[in-house]
Amino acid sequence: MKTILTATMMLSFLFPPKPGPAQRLKKAERKIEKLFQRELDKAKVHNAFLSVYAPGRGLQWTFTGGQFDDGSQVSPANPFHSASIGKTFTATLIMLLVEEGKLELDAPLSNYLPEEAYAGLHVWNGVDLTGQITITQLLQHTSGLPDWFEDRPEQGMAFLERMLTGPNQFWTPQAVLDYTRQNLKPHFPPGQGYYYTDTEYFLLGLIIERLYRQPLHEVLEAQILEPLQLTQTSMYFRSDPLDPYTGRMAELYADDMDISTFKSLSADWAGGGLLTTTDDLLQFMEALNTGTLINRSTYEAMQQWVPETRGMEYGYGLRKFRLRGLFPLLPDLTIIGHSGSTGSYMYYCPELEVYLAGTFNQTGYMKEHVVFMVKVLSVLKKQF
Repeated sequence: MKTILTATMMLSFLFPPKPGPAQRLKKAERKIEKLFQRELDKAKVHNAFLSVYAPGRGLQWTFTGGQFDDGSQVSPANPFHSASIGKTFTATLIMLLVEEGKLELDAPLSNYLPEEAYAGLHVWNGVDLTGQITITQLLQHTSGLPDWFEDRPEQGMAFLERMLTGPNQFWTPQAVLDYTRQNLKPHFPPGQGYYYTDTEYFLLGLIIERLYRQPLHEVLEAQILEPLQLTQTSMYFRSDPLDPYTGRMAELYADDMDISTFKSLSADWAGGGLLTTTDDLLQFMEALNTGTLINRSTYEAMQQWVPETRGMEYGYGLRKFRLRGLFPLLPDLTIIGHSGSTGSYMYYCPELEVYLAGTFNQTGYMKEHVVFMVKVLSVLKKQF
């Protein structure tokens, strides 16, 4: 008997039992928490949020860290500026209009807006082509329109510099389009290339307002926030969240400058002017993915991809990363969703059936947040 026990102990030592699912998930959670803390410890990250959600595994982890300038701790109840993630919300409102039979994707925008709203935004070889741009081209960034947010005029400051040097100015959509019309030039004729531009989503926002006969923030509330009970999401400077007890906005930084109270952030309207939380983003992305908000076929139609850059493609308010397209040694995974210029992200990985949402609230994290997501997904793939 003693010999049998000794042999069993030796086998257990040489071939230890594989950890069970619960142990593997706990290990993954600890590793991801360390990855999150490592980013939070970097000097330019003042606060950060991450939620990992895999409903099929009964998994939802939330990591939050950082402080406000007054020393108080940020929490998951503090909404953050989601930047261009708002494009997915705007595109979804457009697709709801398609489902209602009020809009056709292949139709020119001149079918839906008066000429004075768009005239002069896309003048090519002396001919104004703006009215010929289709809704699909606006959604996919293939219109050739200039980008009011990042394009630099031949003279004077770029718009981002105007936002930083004029923090007290409130910008209306029409004022932003007037700036674009007067200072910037298109990049190519409609449909003949790809160029990411917030200008397109401003025109989509105007179309939404005209067809619903309501301001964009009211349409957003009625068509998305209330049906899904996204109670902590609002449009900055334009609306309040459904939950009146929602915490204050987490501070947003441009390098070392706190810009969270700048009224000039009002310029980021239909292209990404939302305050939200990771819980609301996860719920919204899951609703899209499961056909709860729009029909499943409609969501699939939003995934008509055009090449963006290496490893990246763009659909209708959705971005797709193929990790091995970014680098051949990365896991063979795909993520679909959207990112923002503030280091914000909202993605679903179909291979792992997992959702990621979060932000680093730092404009200097446009690339770093992608690297972080890859690390998180690599941990999950290994442990799943």
